[in-house]
Amino acid sequence: MIAEIALGYVTLARLVEMRMARANTARLLAAGAHEVAPGHYPVIIAMHLAWLGGLWWLAPGRAVVPVWLAVFAALQPLRIWVMAALGRRWTARILVVPGEVLVRTGPYRWLHHPNYAVVVGEVASLPLAFGLNRMALGFSIANAVMLTIRIRAENAALAPLR
Repeated sequence: MIAEIALGYVTLARLVEMRMARANTARLLAAGAHEVAPGHYPVIIAMHLAWLGGLWWLAPGRAVVPVWLAVFAALQPLRIWVMAALGRRWTARILVVPGEVLVRTGPYRWLHHPNYAVVVGEVASLPLAFGLNRMALGFSIANAVMLTIRIRAENAALAPLR
């Protein structure tokens, strides 16, 4: 039952986030933004869908490892803090709006990419919360590869604003 509650939360949260991201993307593009490095975006979406689908397939009925579930739960306010700091600029794509300045409030005071730090923690901790160690390792490696590509593209796109 705990797995279903946790996975229901993650699924609902991701659906809400994707809806927000689409609305923000449309608004930013209408304001003159341009997208950078869109080619890897479908791979990121596929990886996250596979992660979530794998959890729905493997986690129900498994024993819970409370410390890892607590780690995952502790990351959720940080995710919300990141999204709140970016506000209407938050999106799942790399968009650059000419004339805008970088956000340097909230967690962006300390990290250039706090959202990715949260995602790294989530991708590992939720499978670990259900004893899915190999799944946590495999998706963490795939995520690290994707984030290497994405962070390089994002840093290059945002370099003129720094």
